Amino acid sequence: MSHEAAPLPAVSRKSSPLSGKIRVPGDKSISHRSFMFGGLASGETRITGLLEGEDVMRTGAAMKAMGAHIEKHGDEWVIRGTGNGALLQPQEPLDFGNAGTGSRLTMGLVGTYDMETTFVGDASLSGRPMGRVLDPLRQMGVQVLKAAPGDRMPLTLRGPRHAAPITYRVPMASAQVKSAVLLAGLNTAGITTVIEPVMTRDHTEKMLQGFGANLSVETDERGVRHIFIEGQGKLTGQTIAVPGDPSSAGFPLVAALIVPGSDITIENVLMNPTRTGLLATLQEMGGRIDVLNPRNEGGEDVADLRVRHSDLKGVTVPPERAPSMIDEYPVLAVAACFAEGETLMLGLEELRVKESDRLAAVATGLKLNGVDCTEGEATLSVRGVPGGKGLGAGKDAAVKTHLDHRIAMSFLVMGLASEKPVTVDDANMIATSFPEFMDMMTGLGASIETIRAA
Repeated sequence: MSHEAAPLPAVSRKSSPLSGKIRVPGDKSISHRSFMFGGLASGETRITGLLEGEDVMRTGAAMKAMGAHIEKHGDEWVIRGTGNGALLQPQEPLDFGNAGTGSRLTMGLVGTYDMETTFVGDASLSGRPMGRVLDPLRQMGVQVLKAAPGDRMPLTLRGPRHAAPITYRVPMASAQVKSAVLLAGLNTAGITTVIEPVMTRDHTEKMLQGFGANLSVETDERGVRHIFIEGQGKLTGQTIAVPGDPSSAGFPLVAALIVPGSDITIENVLMNPTRTGLLATLQEMGGRIDVLNPRNEGGEDVADLRVRHSDLKGVTVPPERAPSMIDEYPVLAVAACFAEGETLMLGLEELRVKESDRLAAVATGLKLNGVDCTEGEATLSVRGVPGGKGLGAGKDAAVKTHLDHRIAMSFLVMGLASEKPVTVDDANMIATSFPEFMDMMTGLGASIETIRAA
């Protein structure tokens, strides 16, 4: 879908019990990195289970524009990479659409190349600050030749002839910033060091090691991680099976918990400990979620999840859990709407700089649909109504999604257990991360439909 497409509203209604077995699309973080590292490595990389959402395809297109050969054969993506240090200057601006992860990581990857690269995106991405990635790159010698005010897109980077390795302490819990600096270090002579006081998702470290990068991690006595990468080494193509995305699994998971009589199984979900905050929180709330057939595939923990309707109770979610579930707070807030008592979420400042100001968007949408909630600077408290009595705003009052796929999907889940329907103003952008969402949910029995203009 073009990010200029006309809005496509959607509505969800109180649903009959959900049942069935599903597989959610491949993990978005691993899919982005598979295209990037495969495109950079020498030799051939083969990928199955890749998330074929719009965001990931933008990353693939960027790597092709810089010399990688990427083709799909049946269910498998085959990449012949350029070799580390051998990316080509793209002839046109790299258009990342709505892809924050793809754009920020690629800025790190290309920043230390002796070439000019321009980054553009849609209205949502162009409103998001890039300074957190550009600041360490500037320390390595990267010039920002042009940028919209506030270090925003469109922006043009000019790499140095010889980048300087740095030691960089990440000022906020951000896997994107950590990863951007490590990727910049790939093309930089010497050792680049990232110091990470709060651990975030570690796919970059694991996958770079798998591709052959000389990368090591040390954790000091205070739990602070020191990540070292030696630049200008060789990366070699790999075979990758991408597990199911736990962030995408959150939507059917919460739906099954809140719709009475539901019993579903979600197969092959990534269980990396840096990504399981939502699961832990829902289990604390009383969610009946059984972890079945835990196993290790390709260096990552995966499992199947059986989820049944549950009587949820409010909890306090500590701030240190935020990095392991930062994308799942919108759907957690929906679960909290149907829980007994108050759910208090702390440490949410990172939500202010996602596809939208997610914290404000969630709070506004909840209030529109009759939920008693309070938005703080970095907190959200939700006082639930077991059974959903009085919740929902009907077809005439639509939640503003702000071009944010997770806002759209979260509120469509809410309508499945609310007394009245829940409407969102646009469902188009769901294709960026979860193209199968509508079909998968209706296949389980969910009452969701788009509203076509007459």
